[in-house]
Amino acid sequence: MHIGFYEEDAKIVASFKKKQFRALVQHIVSKESSKTINYINFIACTDSYLLAINKEYLKHDYFTDIITFDYSETEIASDIYVSIDRISENATSNSVSLLNELQRVLIHGVLHLVGYQDDTESNKQVMTQKENYYLHLLA
Repeated sequence: MHIGFYEEDAKIVASFKKKQFRALVQHIVSKESSKTINYINFIACTDSYLLAINKEYLKHDYFTDIITFDYSETEIASDIYVSIDRISENATSNSVSLLNELQRVLIHGVLHLVGYQDDTESNKQVMTQKENYYLHLLA
């Protein structure tokens, strides 16, 4: 099992505690899924970097805060790209810290890997409740 953090062209928030977040990811997966983790790579990048990925792979021409590529079969395998630019803007808009928003968005990506969707209003509400619950465990 590997949970890695990488910086493509942006820096992960200095106060981000990788060891604590790895433990939370393991907890989420064990509680929410019957699968085990093969690997999850979290990649910090800029808006322009993630926009290029969004255009190339998803055919979407807009900024987003996160893209989760799920390669899972019998085990969870994923690359999760997160735009630090977008997270910074979201944090300001939502009056939360950059660290809080980063953690929320990464939890969101993990929740997608264990089967949660945000394609309807009711699914979004469930996902937000799960994000809040797991974010609280980091406090």
